[in-house]
Amino acid sequence: MLHSLILLGFLVSLVVLAIIRPMAGVVAFECFTFMSPQQETYGMTGALPVALIAGVATVVGCIVNREPKSFQPNSITVLVILFIAQATISTIFAMAPSSIVLPVYTDLLKSLGFLILVAALLTNRQRVHALVWLIVLAIGYYGVKGGLFTILTGGGDHVYGPPNSVLADNNQLAVALLTVLPLMNYLRVISAHRIVRIGMTIAMMLTVIAVVGTYSRGGFLALGAMSAFLWWNSKGKVKSGVLIAIGLVVAISIMPSQWTERMYSIQHYQKDASADDRLTVWRQAFGIAMANPLTGGGFKATATPSVIHRYYPGAHQRATHSIWFQLVSQGGFPMLGIFIALIIATVIKLHRIRWRTRGDPSLRWIDELCRMIEVSMIAFLVGGSFLSLGYYSLIYTLLLTVGALGAIVARVPARSAVRTTRDLARRPAPRAQPGGMMPSWRLRRDIQG
Repeated sequence: MLHSLILLGFLVSLVVLAIIRPMAGVVAFECFTFMSPQQETYGMTGALPVALIAGVATVVGCIVNREPKSFQPNSITVLVILFIAQATISTIFAMAPSSIVLPVYTDLLKSLGFLILVAALLTNRQRVHALVWLIVLAIGYYGVKGGLFTILTGGGDHVYGPPNSVLADNNQLAVALLTVLPLMNYLRVISAHRIVRIGMTIAMMLTVIAVVGTYSRGGFLALGAMSAFLWWNSKGKVKSGVLIAIGLVVAISIMPSQWTERMYSIQHYQKDASADDRLTVWRQAFGIAMANPLTGGGFKATATPSVIHRYYPGAHQRATHSIWFQLVSQGGFPMLGIFIALIIATVIKLHRIRWRTRGDPSLRWIDELCRMIEVSMIAFLVGGSFLSLGYYSLIYTLLLTVGALGAIVARVPARSAVRTTRDLARRPAPRAQPGGMMPSWRLRRDIQG
């Protein structure tokens, strides 16, 4: 009861502050969305729509205050809006009862709508860092906690997230932790404080151990893909390769034989009942999409008996267990196409931003953050290929953050067009022509430069 009262007081304080300073509402919304602390308490806070309350307070704050905002439509925000539009069309033509479909649609609409507002509020480095720190602390908490739990129990039990949340399942927790792991590395690299760098290094090690401790095979595959991509894009491949190898060896050495046997079953998925169930539901999901190519079957199509039995009589209803088959079965090929276009557009923007910030020390933080967000995307896409996380707000937060970073970079003058006093002082003085005139070609270059 005491924990519930403390959390309620924290919520009330943030709501009041959000009306004055909307960024505080962003902190509250993302905290309750990613961390779900209300599920760790007993009492009325567990039943309150705390994230919705924080979101409404933030919107009110943006209306009544002259909060600095920068909503500049870009390819990412446009595609997110198209994604919402396709989800709306799919909901209108959904086959499942409205009591099943509408709650999912409402949550998606609130989440993505608010994230577009969040992206508009990310106008400077301080605000972007506040969001990154919030994500790392909210989800990284379960990484540190899960890592310590795995060490103390010798890996004898699975690591789970908070109950009644998107992270409750061990597989989903593993993917979320892996998605956040590169952001931890970003804070470690960019921080000027030694204690922060040491703390993030320890948190990363414990998070890797927690991922292994979830016993998630999809998470283990995502860990391998993320490690390989991180190594390939690192500047010091020898040093980073050694550190990654040591981390993986330490994490795996803690685990008992049953963990090894479970991971070994990846090679023999044909004989695994869980893998066979996934393959079956993927075929069913694709079949629903083929029957309804423009709208799909609506939210939870494969998990609703009345929908799945329409196409596959006698089939067992189950979750899709893949972001790709989830999106195509629930929203048709347009929704899957929009999501793929969103990923491609984000990767293109990431590389454009990195090219734009290259060689500029003042923008090094953006370059590093873009590198780590790309690694986070790899971890999510690989791990999400085996989970129903097509609407997980964390990945859309990162994608929209990339759009905000592009807007920040666009406001910075191009480095090639900026000539400082020091740069000009280092340049040799041009030779004067007879009569004291500067060569015409040097004059034109100085004017153009």
